[in-house]
Amino acid sequence: MYTKRKLALLCLMIALVLAGGCTTFEDRPTATPTREPTPTEEQEQSEGATVESCPPMDADTRAEMDSIEQQVMILRGLQATAPVARTLLTQSQLRQRVSEDFLAEYSDEEAHDDVLVLSLFGLLPGDFDLWNFYVNLLTEQIAGFYDDTTEEMAVICGSGFGAIERITYSHEFTHALQDQTYDLEEGLGYDDDLCDLDSERCAGLQALIEGDATLLEEQWMGMYATQEDLMEAMEYINNLDTPVYDSAPRFLRLDFLFPYQAGKNFVETFFRDGGWAAVDALYQEPPSSSEQILHPERYPGDDPVKLVLPDALDALGSGWREIDADTLGEWYTQLVLNEYIPKAEAASAAAGWGGDAYRVYHNDSSGEDVLFLVMQWDTIKDVHEFSAAFNTYAQARFGERSSASTYTSTWETIDRYVYFERNSNQTLWILAPDSAAADALREAIALPVDQE
Repeated sequence: MYTKRKLALLCLMIALVLAGGCTTFEDRPTATPTREPTPTEEQEQSEGATVESCPPMDADTRAEMDSIEQQVMILRGLQATAPVARTLLTQSQLRQRVSEDFLAEYSDEEAHDDVLVLSLFGLLPGDFDLWNFYVNLLTEQIAGFYDDTTEEMAVICGSGFGAIERITYSHEFTHALQDQTYDLEEGLGYDDDLCDLDSERCAGLQALIEGDATLLEEQWMGMYATQEDLMEAMEYINNLDTPVYDSAPRFLRLDFLFPYQAGKNFVETFFRDGGWAAVDALYQEPPSSSEQILHPERYPGDDPVKLVLPDALDALGSGWREIDADTLGEWYTQLVLNEYIPKAEAASAAAGWGGDAYRVYHNDSSGEDVLFLVMQWDTIKDVHEFSAAFNTYAQARFGERSSASTYTSTWETIDRYVYFERNSNQTLWILAPDSAAADALREAIALPVDQE
């Protein structure tokens, strides 16, 4: 799921306040961004316009940043191997940088396909404007971030260097230390291409990186934040206004916080037993799935199985193309179910996840699309629990079953045909425009599917 990977890579630059929400910045954008031109380009295109820029950083702020860097190195037990450059950005420059650097390779077609896939899973409405949502979100509430590509700290100018900015700096400088110590891209493989190949490993790695920085941020606040800092932070949180984030579909809001909250819980589990040395050891064998983040006791032995799905395009006839092939993972399985059943039931049903794979095909001429997902479960009991939860989910989403047997169920709506099957410790979900397409796909899929 490209959206899953894209959020994972973009969220690296967002910090938390009190490990409970997004770090905020007072100069938030007020206009909806468009693909072109960017605000800076608009200024440059206006005759006689002066391009906005930041004033030089004052000596007191530089000294405070230097001090926080030393404090973080002491707390985290990692030493910087080189000075970290600092770049000042205005809000307009930040918006342009997000558009050009972080979303430059994310096309309109990819965003459209992502929405299509997520709508099939019941997570987004089909007309959701995903590209502009990313730009809005990633320029709404950023006080600063570490860019692991340019290896610099980007600091947003305009609101001084108060409690929120100092807290953010402690979090983001931790990312700089992680990068210098472990090399996030080359050493750990935290980049778009490798996340493209294994989005679950990317989810686990992102949660480790953000959980580490969030736990350090919390400790920095406990050790170095003054009473005035804490009061200022609490007042800021109480008055927090995040219209873009608040208006986002619920699954996106939950997914955005996952690496910080679940990641911190994961990292803290090992910190309690062995301190920061135990956290450092996690980088030698990073978690391989969202399942391990949700269940630290399953790390490192319970790696997800890799399922081999057939390419079923030929079974559908001409005019079809594959738009996505990926892994859902335990966390996204929870999110999908939780759209239509209570959170506790969704979490319990997803907890026996052992691995999965899905493919999505689209017909540009007819506008039709199909999804098929094979999931493997740890035990037969887990299969039955998920099957029962899926039945509840499907009835809430698609209505009463049109047919049912010991191992299969179907649902029909005006434009959807849903087929579900339980086979040994695997389940199959097909979502198609009609029964003929679903039957063709079922004939092309031999259950149980093989593992790599």
